[in-house]
Amino acid sequence: MASWYRGNIHTHSNAGGPRIGYPNGDPAADSDPFTVTRWYRTHGYDFLVLTDHNHRTLLEYAAGQRRFRKPLMIPGEEVSLRVHNGTKAVHLGAIGISRLVEPIDAVDVVPTLQANVDAIIEAGGIAAINHPNFSWAFDHVEISQVRGAHLLEIYNGHPQVNVYGAGGKPSYEEIWDKVLSSGLPIWGVATDDSHQFKGEFSPARINPGRGWVMVRADGLDQDSIMDGLQSGQFYASTGVTLPELEQGPEGIKLRIAEDGDFMYTTRFVGKDGVTLKVVFGLEAEYQPRGDEGYFRATVTCTNGGSAWTQPVFLS
Repeated sequence: MASWYRGNIHTHSNAGGPRIGYPNGDPAADSDPFTVTRWYRTHGYDFLVLTDHNHRTLLEYAAGQRRFRKPLMIPGEEVSLRVHNGTKAVHLGAIGISRLVEPIDAVDVVPTLQANVDAIIEAGGIAAINHPNFSWAFDHVEISQVRGAHLLEIYNGHPQVNVYGAGGKPSYEEIWDKVLSSGLPIWGVATDDSHQFKGEFSPARINPGRGWVMVRADGLDQDSIMDGLQSGQFYASTGVTLPELEQGPEGIKLRIAEDGDFMYTTRFVGKDGVTLKVVFGLEAEYQPRGDEGYFRATVTCTNGGSAWTQPVFLS
């Protein structure tokens, strides 16, 4: 029987490779891979992908040294480069790769995204398009032209990646809906992009625990988790838990885990980001009319947390 497994697919250690002129790794990351992994283990995560910049970080445990089953470690990398004279950051998550993926600079954003997505797939991985609004690099216009990526960050916990947009710049969720409305299926993920595990935890610092995915899988092994990510059998969250979630062409039905006296709003969304239905409370259901194009749900909590289900496309 399938179970829910919590994981983070974008986080950093100080073991990163060359990145934008830093030959010794990411200067913002303050902890080694063991420390990073320990934080996620002690906070109840089932699986983790270390995604250092242009570096496939693997934990080398001595025989018998690793006493913990969790988190399951899935190899990864953040393929990172800048194009247009360094003005536009193109970063992609490479999940489950069998080897290092060297970044490919194809000059413009779209061919660079496509070349690196192709390289990630060739290395046996799942490609995720990371934080599109970082340095205002690209949006739905470019993403809609790329083929082969399965995942798109709709939330990133880094305080400098402009998640919510402004001034005519769309938010990550708006970018997602515009990509989906173009007819391109892609699953939305929430991530930490964490770098700082020491010292103060505050909104201005790049701390862990801000965004994750809940994958429904038959077991806690790499193949099962990868299958769940690739097929969209998961939801993204920044604090809302959905112990029950059923979705398909016939509709979406969900139940929200109650937490204190917080209140919850579920907004069902269709093509072009149109609101199809709004439900208040711990249970919500939507049955499609047939002309929505696609439908999905965003659940928000009065404490600021959210959860996002994956889109269901209608023919």
